[in-house]
Amino acid sequence: ASTPAEPPRISLRTRPVVAPALNTPMNIVASLLQISTGLALLTGPSFSAAPVAPQIFMLDAANLVAARARLASGDRSLQPALAKLLAEAEKTLTLRPPTVMTKTLTAASGDKHDYLSFGPYWWPDPSKPDGLPYIRRDSEVNPTSREGADDDALETLCLATETLGLAYWFTGDERFAEKAVQLVRVWFLDPATRMNPNLQHAQAIPGITTGRGIGIIGSRRLTLLNDGLALLGNSPAWTAPDRTAFHAWLGEFYHWLTTSKNGQDERGELNNHGSWYDVQVAHLALVLDRPEEAKKILAEGLTRRLASEVQPDGSQPLELARTKSLDYSLMNLEALFTCAQLAGPLGVDWWGFRTADGRSLRAALAYLAPYVDPARPWPKHDLHAADRSRLVGLLDQFLRHGEDPALRKLFGEFTATSAADARWRLIRNQPLSAR
Repeated sequence: ASTPAEPPRISLRTRPVVAPALNTPMNIVASLLQISTGLALLTGPSFSAAPVAPQIFMLDAANLVAARARLASGDRSLQPALAKLLAEAEKTLTLRPPTVMTKTLTAASGDKHDYLSFGPYWWPDPSKPDGLPYIRRDSEVNPTSREGADDDALETLCLATETLGLAYWFTGDERFAEKAVQLVRVWFLDPATRMNPNLQHAQAIPGITTGRGIGIIGSRRLTLLNDGLALLGNSPAWTAPDRTAFHAWLGEFYHWLTTSKNGQDERGELNNHGSWYDVQVAHLALVLDRPEEAKKILAEGLTRRLASEVQPDGSQPLELARTKSLDYSLMNLEALFTCAQLAGPLGVDWWGFRTADGRSLRAALAYLAPYVDPARPWPKHDLHAADRSRLVGLLDQFLRHGEDPALRKLFGEFTATSAADARWRLIRNQPLSAR
């Protein structure tokens, strides 16, 4: 039998300069990247395989430093993930910068600069001539709910900025930094196109409300955007005036989140909405250099979120009640894990926290972990199947904070359910073979 060819190696000492076509197969993309990395040396004077840890909060800075060192030393296990990341970053270079000004509808305020979205599970009432007021059908997405609004554009912006930031971190290619800054300037800073720093009109419901607190969950990916910008480090593309202006925008948004009626409503939610609210506010407090405020939010979250949302057997009743129960259970657990990630450096231990009757992150993960096996039937009949591979990343994250033989066994058995080019592999600090 012939020996399978190893994937092409991408060097951290050089940068890709060939942009693959959007429909180029991944094996060809990897080859193009391998060829193009030999064409130009990095020009950034501060770029090295052993950098200063970036000031990030959603990801672990030490993990990224270690991953870059592993790649520089020739570790081939991360090559597929790096190839995919760079291919995605190349595509993003062609992205037309999203802005709130291009939506076809306008919020009730009459100001196009105000963010607008609609409740996704609300539909016209068929018994009414005009369909108003809308009625709710849980987990059944109304396809018109995203038409003419801003939610898709904001999601695109945040994911693109994180991808560009990671690509810059691993290559030092200034094209990626320049594009990330362009996207941020258009959405947040340019007076002609900037978004007003509030979500007053998020998740409007025709005939019922022009906006509500539940819509705040739509901005949770700003956490990814902020980490993406932090990965630009000292790139000349991200100038001091840019940083100052963006910091001011975030400060206004944080004030709105923590003082507005909509913000207080979302804080009071007891399911994944409340969990993701805490993630957003704590993360913004850290970005704005207000660690004591972040610590207070996360310390209170041990009882407000973890101990109230997770039962002693690890179940999450408010998520299990949904018609996409596994998906929502995963979504809330991801928020709780993110709280743990943010809280650790502040001296608040979510990973080891356990109530007297057994409520803990470990219990919540153990409840869901067996369903990483795609052959194991989920006990509820959900409207849509969840992406169970998300559990592999959660298992990996938990096991980095403490050993657990049962969870380790599941992780070892089902790591293969997550693709070799999955991004989570690139941002962990140990090769799987060393576990």
